[in-house]
Amino acid sequence: MGRRAAAVAGPALLAACGLLSAPPAPAAPAPIATEEFRIPAADSGISLYLRNKHPAGMQRVGADRIVLFVHGATFPGETTFDLALNGYSWMDYIARHGYDVYLVDVRGYGKSTRPAAMDSAADQNEPIARTATAVADLGAAVEFILRRRGVLRLNLLAWSWGTSISGWYTAQHNERVQKLALYAPLWLSDVPAANTLGTLGAYRSVTREAMRTRWLNGVPEDKRADLIPPGWFDAFAAATMASDPGGAARTPPVLRAPNGMLADLRDFWLAGKPLYDPADIRVPTLLVHAEWDADTPNRVLYAYFERLVNAPYRRYVQIGEGTHFLMLEKNRVQLFQAVQQFLDEAVHAGQ
Repeated sequence: MGRRAAAVAGPALLAACGLLSAPPAPAAPAPIATEEFRIPAADSGISLYLRNKHPAGMQRVGADRIVLFVHGATFPGETTFDLALNGYSWMDYIARHGYDVYLVDVRGYGKSTRPAAMDSAADQNEPIARTATAVADLGAAVEFILRRRGVLRLNLLAWSWGTSISGWYTAQHNERVQKLALYAPLWLSDVPAANTLGTLGAYRSVTREAMRTRWLNGVPEDKRADLIPPGWFDAFAAATMASDPGGAARTPPVLRAPNGMLADLRDFWLAGKPLYDPADIRVPTLLVHAEWDADTPNRVLYAYFERLVNAPYRRYVQIGEGTHFLMLEKNRVQLFQAVQQFLDEAVHAGQ
């Protein structure tokens, strides 16, 4: 081929003639290893379920590369943080960034021990798994992970009620926490205290229809159709129901969720009585909130943010067109990216 011909030939023709190297194919995602553990809680007779995901072959990891997810008041960790949608979960996303990622189920949720009260009629017992108990369960998980990896701290990443569990734990154990990331954090409600939840049994029974109704609460009517990609709600509902075999065997199938959080909502958050003081949190803290989150309105988030006065630095990220369940919606990657940036960045000087 002459010089003139080569000058006018396009890149595709040059590549076909062997005169131009083809661009390398994109690298495949690194393989992820999964491990499962059952550890004892602080009190006897209770075992807690932990799931771990990390890059295959990882042997040693620093404190800044360990993340522990903490779930909310209704659904277990595996269906909110490790449900593969479009090929990957939030746990997968973080693990593929080179992290050692865990989730823990508080007692009464997922594969952790279900207290005996959950085998009786709900009205036969007081609410179980209150926030103080959940904080102790989180503490057991943290200590297990720190011993396993030989480190002194880890990162906490929590959603909804899990943010109260993690915030309260951090306020008591700042020395155990590297960074604190809170999605949809709970704080004192401005709903009148007279609007209580009434008498509560040990647990509540949540139907598939109730899940969807709560999910879409606060979403404009013309935005509902494409908020959740096709099949994603069905996958979530099926996995969630399957996480509670006892509830799934009922007619209609239900998910049994402990009422401890609702009792604390009634006795503390709705009554203007904080469970802990955010000013006691002394680690870098991220708050993330979605536009249509009816469970934790913006004004609640602002009030919490203003009380983080002793965090070395704090950040508040607002994401449009999302709900309390943003991690399972079309804009979930915006949430993942915001949290990942916070995890990846170096801790500011002075920490």
